[in-house]
Amino acid sequence: MILRCCSSAKVNARKFEIADDMFWKDGKPVQIIGGDLHYFRILPEYWEDRLLRAKAFGLNTIQTYVPWNLHEPSRGELDFEGIADIVSFLKLCQKLDLLVMLRAGPYICAEWDLGGFPPWLLAVEPALRLRSSDPAFLDLEKDGMLVDIALKVESWWGVSLPLIAPLLYGNGGPIIMVQIENEFGSYGNDKVYLHHLVALARGHLGDAIILYTTDGGSREALEKGTIRGDAVFSAVDFTTGDDPWPIFKLQKEFNAPGKSPPLSAEFYTGWLTHWGEKIAKTDADFTAAALEKILSRNGSAVLYMAHGGTNFGFYSGANTGANEYDYKPDLTSYDYDAPIKESGDVDNAKFKALHSVIKKYHAASLPSVPSDNEKTGYGRIQLQKSSILFDTLNIKGAIHVAESESPISMESAGQVHDVLALFLVKFHHLWKFVPVKVVTMYSAKSERVFCSQMFGLMLYVSEYRASNNGSILSIPEVHDRAQVFISCSSKVDAQRPTYIGTIERWSNKPLGLPYTGCHSNTSLFVLVENMGRVNYGQFMFDRKGILSSVYLSGKALHGWKMFSVPFSNLNGKEKVNPIIQLAYSEIITSSAHEKLKDSFDNSQKEPAFYSGYFTVDETSQLKDTYISFRGWGKGIASVNDFNIGRYWPSFGPQCNLYVPAPVLRHGENVVVILELESPDPELVVTSVDQPDFTCGSSSSKVHQL
Repeated sequence: MILRCCSSAKVNARKFEIADDMFWKDGKPVQIIGGDLHYFRILPEYWEDRLLRAKAFGLNTIQTYVPWNLHEPSRGELDFEGIADIVSFLKLCQKLDLLVMLRAGPYICAEWDLGGFPPWLLAVEPALRLRSSDPAFLDLEKDGMLVDIALKVESWWGVSLPLIAPLLYGNGGPIIMVQIENEFGSYGNDKVYLHHLVALARGHLGDAIILYTTDGGSREALEKGTIRGDAVFSAVDFTTGDDPWPIFKLQKEFNAPGKSPPLSAEFYTGWLTHWGEKIAKTDADFTAAALEKILSRNGSAVLYMAHGGTNFGFYSGANTGANEYDYKPDLTSYDYDAPIKESGDVDNAKFKALHSVIKKYHAASLPSVPSDNEKTGYGRIQLQKSSILFDTLNIKGAIHVAESESPISMESAGQVHDVLALFLVKFHHLWKFVPVKVVTMYSAKSERVFCSQMFGLMLYVSEYRASNNGSILSIPEVHDRAQVFISCSSKVDAQRPTYIGTIERWSNKPLGLPYTGCHSNTSLFVLVENMGRVNYGQFMFDRKGILSSVYLSGKALHGWKMFSVPFSNLNGKEKVNPIIQLAYSEIITSSAHEKLKDSFDNSQKEPAFYSGYFTVDETSQLKDTYISFRGWGKGIASVNDFNIGRYWPSFGPQCNLYVPAPVLRHGENVVVILELESPDPELVVTSVDQPDFTCGSSSSKVHQL
């Protein structure tokens, strides 16, 4: 089909609209050939590099989500800097003459923690109904008192939408469409909620911008997930290889006459991978042929993903199967088998196959394809055990602790201290009336000592009187993985906690606790790892930590302390991360020529920090690299205090974590890892020049029951 050069559509400068079942830009028809590329999965130093590769690939449009939890990681504390600087990213798209389809949420899915919702929403009581017209979710008015901090959808959009409004196409920017919600038809059927979001968006963005929804290409999904008529434009997604044109015909029923250009808003170039699965791969030629079926008849498509990137920090999400225990956490890598690989590589079969199709539908020649960025391996990195987690937390004298009769969730523990912090900041003149125990948690400048604990790990500690025959420990609801340790409580026979076993969400089984022979009570330590909140489906309300009573031989155990483990997230605000600083200290004070010596026993199975460094002699030698964790168990890694993500080579398939060159520096580069299980016997990790997804057992499944 040949695009017409004119139409009854009114020709205006700087106008993007829909008419005659086509998209029109400044009075001329345009075919959208786009791709998802998420600013929050790429270091800002590489935004332009990845966008240039997308442009050379043949894309004219970039689609990106806006994750609420990235921009408001703590309640009322907004972040639009660094990797969260969405305005700079959008301006860069405009500079490179790329249009933008903005997926504003508030729910985004995206294999991103909690589908982009900030986890502090999970601490609100009574529990909110996310993605609904529940007034508590939309307005959060509790007991007649309107909470005066950004704890609601209106407040979030009241900040984020005005921020991007100057960048709408009609205002001179690159944004041609703004998505409302995401695949809502696969989740609910709440038209009040959808209409409310549309009204909010119109109030902030005006009537000229095209609002759109994206839903699966079935009648049921479209009936539930969109609004008939011209309030929004209804786009579709479907399995790659499905015949697109019957689905585009169905799409027309949900749009006003003449307002339904065929658009696959998520044309899948690959697929996601969970821990314990084989890495997802799709055939390049098959994918290219499926795309041509759309483009050859003037359909539009947005490739999901054009470039996947990386789930740095703790932001990777998870899925579930038949029930909430059928839990499937996502990898740190979000390569997605996309044409532009995690590190930006384009010299691959899928890029070439899709590029050969896309370039047919461009009148002008495309820019030359950049070569792959150079990568290097810096070799073996000798680590030392620098501290043991239990020692680092200073459990006996710690002040960053929450106390409760029964265990409370990670979100609730953090919420308690968030509320106290906000109270002390706002009503500092009342400090004399606040108990000393509370005030001492904060400095005179109101800088919080207790880190709001929404990600990573939390340690639960209690005591019990041991039975001569031992005890049976059961935790009916643990999200997601609990390592259990015991030790004697008294100073007489105190010792470092001893590992007993692990209780996992997906294969929850009781543990036998041996008789300790302690003179007094036995201390029970339960270290719970949050492996990523569910981002899709009916079990998305996914609080973390211990969510039930803990039972010893059938009796509930009371009297708990919850300790924060403040490990920096992707956009952590702490200038100094105290728990990492302890691990860094010996490395930072050591000479580059000093041999590191391990003064700890490495045979114990205990969570511990290991640290080391490698040296880059010349600035010109700063290249992308990967750190291989083969031989290690499971944990979290940082390079130069940047959280590069979770590793789990014993389960696989991901062996190596990507380290972009901007993380590195001339001179010493410090590596710190928190190993939760068993370290490599030689205490060595290796910097290599390529990814590796061959670890673990190919038959293993993290979510098997």
